[in-house]
Amino acid sequence: MSLFPPAHGLVLAMGRLMGHPWIGQLLVTGAMCAALCWMLQAWMPPQWALLGGVLAGLRLGLLSYWMNTYWSASVVALGGALVLGAWPRIRKHPSVGQSAILALGFVILANSRPFEGFIFAMPVALTMMVWLFGSQRPPARQALARVLLPMAIVLLMGGLATGWYYYRVTGSAFRMTYETSAAQYGTAPYFVWQTPRALPRYHHPVMRDYYRWFLDEFNRNRTVRGYLQRAAEKLGTWWQFYLGPLMTVPLLAISRVARERKMILPILICAVMAAGLALETRTLAHYFAPATGALYILLTQGLRYLRWWRRPEGIGPAIVRALPVIACGMILLRVIAAATHTPIEPRWPRGNLERAAIVRQLDQVPGTHLVFVCYGSHHDIHQEWVWNEADIDNAKVVWARDMGENANDELVRYFGARHAWRINGDDSPAKLEPYSAGPMNN
Repeated sequence: MSLFPPAHGLVLAMGRLMGHPWIGQLLVTGAMCAALCWMLQAWMPPQWALLGGVLAGLRLGLLSYWMNTYWSASVVALGGALVLGAWPRIRKHPSVGQSAILALGFVILANSRPFEGFIFAMPVALTMMVWLFGSQRPPARQALARVLLPMAIVLLMGGLATGWYYYRVTGSAFRMTYETSAAQYGTAPYFVWQTPRALPRYHHPVMRDYYRWFLDEFNRNRTVRGYLQRAAEKLGTWWQFYLGPLMTVPLLAISRVARERKMILPILICAVMAAGLALETRTLAHYFAPATGALYILLTQGLRYLRWWRRPEGIGPAIVRALPVIACGMILLRVIAAATHTPIEPRWPRGNLERAAIVRQLDQVPGTHLVFVCYGSHHDIHQEWVWNEADIDNAKVVWARDMGENANDELVRYFGARHAWRINGDDSPAKLEPYSAGPMNN
């Protein structure tokens, strides 16, 4: 079982049932883009919502790793978009359907990025409380029947399903898979104020080095200089992924956007999310994903104000028209670069392409296979070869780390009908060799 919450696995399992795990990622990314447009329609006129949705689709749906890796960050942003799309509609016309959608968004966040989802939920919950008990509150019976009761039912059903899932995996409805993994393998805590654990005994040097790298990163964060350096790296990563030069342009009008009362909630969400992520010892760009909708509300509203810039004459409309054109041009540039094999972006996070080539090679060989992988003394811990299908025993190819003659022979006997191979993951190019006891030939 993966250490991650179940939403990611459900997306990939859906794709697997349809022929390939990536199909699930493709579909949920499309759903995310549609949800962002639907969300924006609750905050601004339809034509502007469409523009914001198109920009989100071009940048996040096509130009990011969210669609082209298995991290499934799109499902996290989908959950946030459902919440922010339902809330203005509930406030305007309370309904059972919209309340259920809002609660469903919370359930998705709880099952994809629980901590970041909780941080995102706090400003939304506070805003709802102010509305329910403020001077403009709805009638009590209407609030109960159309808002609170539908939300409670969906949240209860989601909570029971989540609890049952964890009970079946970890033995406790209140123990997450992440906690089990951290207790068995982890050393570096999740938050900067926590104390690291001693290194456990690992069966593989590459596993020891992997978790020691996390510990080194944690210790770097505990110094003032290291924390500030890491904070600057986080900000740079977020800016590069979510904005870049193109989407920074709408922020030129952020001072005007911030003066709008209805923009308080998305601004508060972005601020609280940034504060919450500052407490974590390690983050990637998709950790901010719950607040994607809030960010695009601010960006699209910024475009609305840029539209009215008139000095120099016509500059505002020209800027707004240029953004989607430039985004489309960037997609065309990447397509041309791929067709001509011209590298214009970092290799990461494209994955292990050599391993993929070996898998294709073995797919053409009759029977099933067992591949032992060894590494050199200067192995890159982020270039991993060993991972397997969920149903390992019935997989076409099983991957295992080389553990020496005795342990390897035990695995060979277990998979008696499989062809056994050995490969050095650090060779360039990596080559399959028939497995035999003893050191690998060079």
